[in-house]
Amino acid sequence: MNIVIIGKSGQLAFELSRELENSKHQVTYLGRDDVDITSTASIEEKLSPLSVDVLINASAYTAVDKAEEDTDACNAINALAVKKLATFCKATGAFMVHVSTDYVFNGHKGSPYLTDDPIEPQGAYGRSKAEGEKALLEIIPEASCLIRTAWVYSSHGNNFVKTMLRLMADKPKLTVIDDQIGTPTWAKGLAEVCVCAAVNKTVGVYHWTDEGVASWYDFALAIQELGFEKGLLNNAIPVSPIPSSEYPTPAKRPHYSVLDKTATRNVFASCHPSHWRAQLSAMMSELADGK
Repeated sequence: MNIVIIGKSGQLAFELSRELENSKHQVTYLGRDDVDITSTASIEEKLSPLSVDVLINASAYTAVDKAEEDTDACNAINALAVKKLATFCKATGAFMVHVSTDYVFNGHKGSPYLTDDPIEPQGAYGRSKAEGEKALLEIIPEASCLIRTAWVYSSHGNNFVKTMLRLMADKPKLTVIDDQIGTPTWAKGLAEVCVCAAVNKTVGVYHWTDEGVASWYDFALAIQELGFEKGLLNNAIPVSPIPSSEYPTPAKRPHYSVLDKTATRNVFASCHPSHWRAQLSAMMSELADGK
């Protein structure tokens, strides 16, 4: 099977490369220097010779606050490019796996979001991702897998875990928001589900995160505790909880965005989600080992 992965520099692509390292499939990674996914001509020129069986779109504009003023660039990557990639897949018979976000929901529900719950994004980033979802499901509903995730991190790239470790090493104290609730997700598990969807050409809309729930404050405390335990931090500092109102940002974040994974567990039976704290510990062991 010829698998093409778009977005080769991100943390999901990093984990996909590890997941597919010893596979029997032909895998091609393409980044922004290889193909302009906002251009139909570029997509056709670069992808047509590859005889794509499955395309995994791991690219995204993820600067949530910057998106509020940089809407054109955000929409180009998260909506227009998805439409063009889906159109290419429809024309060539390729299957497409696309990753979306909890930000397509408004965050007011108060219980885990089902895959068919109403979409109501609160900011430019969420709206762009929702438009990308809509395009995918309109163009190739019978040949695509849409996977929503949340709070993704990895040993590769920039993310909340590495930011917290840096700040905890540099600052005498920290404050972290405690009224936004979701689920941290190691990109490794997300990559496993994406590969499973690709290989089996699993059609539908699914949610994938690690198990359990946390606030950003809970997440930060776990990072400090594990960082100290694994030798990534030398000293523990005071970490205090604050409400979102004390840390205003340009983009509105969902207050509650836990995703229901019932359908995913049933369909992707070979992928076993673990509790977010166990996953965080495993990833931080990688950081400690210098992997």
